[in-house]
Amino acid sequence: MRTAAQGRGALGRKILGQPLGDDRGFIVIVVLWMLAALATLALIYLTYVTNTAVTVAVNTDRLQADALMNAGLELAAYRLTAQSEATRPTSGTFNARVGAGRVAVTFRSEAARIDLNMAPKAVLAGLMIGLGVSASDAPDYADRILAWRSSAETGQDNPEDSYYRTLGAPYLPRHAPFPHSDELWLVRGIPPAVIERVLPFVTVFSNMRTVNVLDAAPQVVAALPNMTPETLQRLLRDRADPSVDPRSLVGLAGSASATTEGSKAYRVTVAAEAPSHRQSSAEIVILLLESGDEPYRVLSWHNAFDGSAGKPL
Repeated sequence: MRTAAQGRGALGRKILGQPLGDDRGFIVIVVLWMLAALATLALIYLTYVTNTAVTVAVNTDRLQADALMNAGLELAAYRLTAQSEATRPTSGTFNARVGAGRVAVTFRSEAARIDLNMAPKAVLAGLMIGLGVSASDAPDYADRILAWRSSAETGQDNPEDSYYRTLGAPYLPRHAPFPHSDELWLVRGIPPAVIERVLPFVTVFSNMRTVNVLDAAPQVVAALPNMTPETLQRLLRDRADPSVDPRSLVGLAGSASATTEGSKAYRVTVAAEAPSHRQSSAEIVILLLESGDEPYRVLSWHNAFDGSAGKPL
């Protein structure tokens, strides 16, 4: 005679479609479900480990790149501050091995660029003409820059302010020096295409009205007043000749805006290759300090990291 519990067990096996007295099929199904669950957990864990490994590798590359950038910058600053201002080079380049990584460093005085806050109108207009702006439009664009940086009389209606209001601009000119070259994008009245062409040749850090003709790009040298194509070609040829006295280049340029002196601000470009052969670069502007606890101050830092493995340095 069967008990009530045996009767309920038999009924359950009928509902599951299993033969009475045989639980083996049910156990197999349970085991298969458990194996599937374990496999899913293993896959999730494997994905987590893989993603963590990738993240750690990327972060390691970034840390190594930052360390190499700082090492390259420190080496450049040391080379510059180790010499007196009279003998300090206005430009240079060097390669160095730092641990298992490598850096390629180029430094150049900001005097090689045209200072937006100091340059006279003729130099600003000359740069734009050399970059393809018409001789009739370039002076007007230069006036827009001068008006942006020039102070305004308190309590008086400034024509440049009225110009911006007429254009519907949500702001007025700064009436103070440019804090950064990129602020040139805010100056109204200059086409964006012109600004894009101008930016690689200007700065706000040299604090000089003059341009170093030894280091300046040909487009910058061509911007000097009264510079002719023939004089430009001769100047570029002579400055590449180590036997030519650099001071003669100023006389050849024939402009009060030409010099062979450097600025205390330097633009340092550091290209780094990590041990994994991933490459990155940074463009840093520093100001050399004559006194104080630190030899230099960072004025601008643009860091580019693409993580790509390129051609070794």
